[in-house]
Amino acid sequence: MSKPLRIAMVAGEPSGDVLAAGMVGELKRLYPDAIIEGIGGPNMQAQGFHSLFDMETLSVMGLVEVLSHLPAILKVKKALLAHFSNNPPDIFVGIDAPDFNLRVEKELKAKGIKTIHYVSPTIWAWREKRVHKIAKAAGRVLGLFPFEQQVYDKYDVPYTFVGHTMADSIALTPDQQASRKTLNLPIDKPVLAVLPGSRRGEVDTLLPIFIKTMEKIAAQRPDVEFVIPAANTHRLEQINSMLKEANNVTERLPIHVTEGTSRDAMIASDVILLASGTATLEAMLCKRPMVVAYKLSPITYKIMQRLYKAPFFALPNLLANEALVPELLQDDVNPDTLSQQALTYFDSDNTDLISRFTDLHHTLKCNADKTAAQAVVEELFA
Repeated sequence: MSKPLRIAMVAGEPSGDVLAAGMVGELKRLYPDAIIEGIGGPNMQAQGFHSLFDMETLSVMGLVEVLSHLPAILKVKKALLAHFSNNPPDIFVGIDAPDFNLRVEKELKAKGIKTIHYVSPTIWAWREKRVHKIAKAAGRVLGLFPFEQQVYDKYDVPYTFVGHTMADSIALTPDQQASRKTLNLPIDKPVLAVLPGSRRGEVDTLLPIFIKTMEKIAAQRPDVEFVIPAANTHRLEQINSMLKEANNVTERLPIHVTEGTSRDAMIASDVILLASGTATLEAMLCKRPMVVAYKLSPITYKIMQRLYKAPFFALPNLLANEALVPELLQDDVNPDTLSQQALTYFDSDNTDLISRFTDLHHTLKCNADKTAAQAVVEELFA
């Protein structure tokens, strides 16, 4: 080629950063001189990606919650489109963050730039007709879950199932003792991993409840150790500050706070308490029993009650199409219910659950990084 490929990408949150990093690495292996830039986090950047803006700006979730962040988000969008207008990429790949990326994709596609959307919006759960908006924005959708194919086939929208990169990178039988050694956790004590989310708003909402839940668990099981892995430096500072404000709970309970070690924390644990989202998929792949919790603003919750049609919201339950793990929402997210559910796991034989998790792991293990990179290449030269 006479000039290097220019590949634009935008990941809007830590899960997208993890998802896209391996794809970036594969594209760099195929095209070492390629310029790959846009918005991404530390994992993508470690593979040679150049981030033009801080990904934290886009890490907002909720129909109502995003409003206060809208001016900053729109400012980034305007600057990003200006950059890509002046430096047109050969292809744009939007990783998740559909509210942001589909708008960017649509504008770039109108300029003749090829576009891909990586991670299907949850059209199988609510607002299926969004598929028409997706088709106008993206030349192809790369999806994580096999059940999505039928929705896109129904509307004749190009779709490629690639599996999930975490299913390739996580062992079918993770080594709990090795992860405990990595995190300096005791080998012979029960451990609860606590993950209140990767976004500031999630942590603000859930961590105070999770702290009280840990206190209740400790009252009944004083031998339990707790590990809270912060998603990034922003969340580490936030979590430490909130723990200190909670009457210095770390002086009363054996709480270990780490940064960027969520997978080791999950593998090291016996049970996981966590916010709904991609982390529930990772917990399933780590083969750990979990209690899934989520709280939305009252207005967002009322809207979602009318629009959401899927029977579950936790990814393990969605994949299995049955209630494998407890998923708690709104008022059910309270210390009494959460502690009871978690304690039940500590006192149970979870062999059957782990077996189901392993079966689901196999369905997602598809060499996702290479498959996704190959799909980008195919679209580039179509």
